[in-house]
Amino acid sequence: MKTRIILSLVMLLTVLSVKAQEPVETKIFPTNQIISPHKIEVTFQKTVHILFPSEVKYVDLGSFDIIADKATGAENVVRIKAAVKGFEGETNFSVITADGCFYSFNVVYKDEPAQLSIEMEDWLRENPEGGIAGDRMFVKLKELGGETPLVVNRIMYTLYKKNKRDIRHIGCKKYGIQTLLKGLYINNDLLYLHISLRNSSDISFDIDYIRFKVVDKKVAKRTAMQENFIEPVRAYNRLITVDGKATVRNIFVLPKLTLPDDKLLVVEVYEKGGARHQSFRIENTDLVAAKPISELHLK
Repeated sequence: MKTRIILSLVMLLTVLSVKAQEPVETKIFPTNQIISPHKIEVTFQKTVHILFPSEVKYVDLGSFDIIADKATGAENVVRIKAAVKGFEGETNFSVITADGCFYSFNVVYKDEPAQLSIEMEDWLRENPEGGIAGDRMFVKLKELGGETPLVVNRIMYTLYKKNKRDIRHIGCKKYGIQTLLKGLYINNDLLYLHISLRNSSDISFDIDYIRFKVVDKKVAKRTAMQENFIEPVRAYNRLITVDGKATVRNIFVLPKLTLPDDKLLVVEVYEKGGARHQSFRIENTDLVAAKPISELHLK
């Protein structure tokens, strides 16, 4: 009996040994799953600066041959240089930005790099419907829920280009400035607000800030107003100045929002160094009537 058991174990071990020696099939990733790296040349005596379209959230280095970090006071700039003079071969580093884009770089040493200042293309804002979008990989961001940055930017881009006025009863006009809510849209728990500012005067309107807050409809006298500020998760343009006789527009993206009957969403635009402040109110009935993005027929 013992002999049979020993023979069985020997045969089992033999079979397992043969299988372990068999070559394992290696899977090759399809081209559309591979992120093509950019080539960067670095040196020991000089620093290379890379300007990204959005704030840098993450930097990872492939080896101790290079050093890199965000430039002081500039959230969208990475500086990189060689930590070892004349290092051989190639190393790499990766960057993730706040807009969800993932960048990959291969790094080689060169005494005199061809470029010391590099600006990455802001294609995600300028033309997110272009063919280059298919070559990019995105990191899912918590602030956007289950949506990818590419889809959010495509929606903002489309709303901006179409420039439709679907809402005609919400806005503010005073001091020669007209502020309008032109459209309100919803997609995957994100609200898209299309806002325009028109300056009818000859004096430029410098924007200090634009903010969104939820307030009580009725506030009793001598009672502090309860305010809850809502931070946009995305904005298509950075609005700084509305020149005289000019109009500017922007798309703001807010997290999903509904209000009780005694609350309002107030949008405020403050003038820097001036008093021509603007504000308008959005009721809950307007929020629940937001148009679905599916009606835009995005590509």
